[in-house]
Amino acid sequence: MTVRHDGLTVDWLGYATLRIEGEDTVVYFDPGRYGTLTGEWEPDTPGVGHPPAQDYDARDGDVVCITHVHHYDDDGVERVSNEDTTVLAYEGIDVTDSSRDLRPVEELPYEIVEVGMEDELVVEDVPIWTVPAYNDPDGKNVRDDGTPIHPEGIGCGFVAAVDDTNVFWTGDSDVLPGHEELDVSLFVPSIAQSYTMDRHDAADLAEALDPDLTLPIHYNTFDALEADSDAFAADVAGRGVPVVLDEL
Repeated sequence: MTVRHDGLTVDWLGYATLRIEGEDTVVYFDPGRYGTLTGEWEPDTPGVGHPPAQDYDARDGDVVCITHVHHYDDDGVERVSNEDTTVLAYEGIDVTDSSRDLRPVEELPYEIVEVGMEDELVVEDVPIWTVPAYNDPDGKNVRDDGTPIHPEGIGCGFVAAVDDTNVFWTGDSDVLPGHEELDVSLFVPSIAQSYTMDRHDAADLAEALDPDLTLPIHYNTFDALEADSDAFAADVAGRGVPVVLDEL
């Protein structure tokens, strides 16, 4: 299902992949992984709300944003990119930290721009800001030894102003200081039960941000990411914040 918001068309394509199309620009966040763009994905729990897998090969992206190594999939980037695409990749992505067979970002055949956690830039006429994304070491998203699953410095979130509409994708992050101060029209949080802010924390942040629309992604791809999206939508709507689900 395509979501339409303030002149944009927005599609959650599965896992952490979001496609945003403005009048003249297409922006992707975190394309690929887990077979969502190759047609191979199958849910661990039948019937959960999630976009269906598809053999996706649009190659229409003007800008591709990659938050961190867990969401980096070189095949996914290739499926949405072309010779004119600019890839914004968090500077800390190190493929040697992954058990997957990945090409280093710098070896991709596109213009590569590395970004930090708090950068401002304009790419293909799209103003883009990066924001911190990590797990609170005193929170619930820690390993058995007490270290965060996503330590500070592993990645970032993105705010992209597509046709002057600010879209905020949190990346894999807890709610952090400063998030609630962002100017956001379309809020795109993860609502997974683990690894990131959950549906309760995301609803609190939606209330604080007061966006024109909230669209959750990054849930129900596999067991550890399962979430009650209907409950999230009811919670957010009950706080007076418009919300939509893009799932089948």
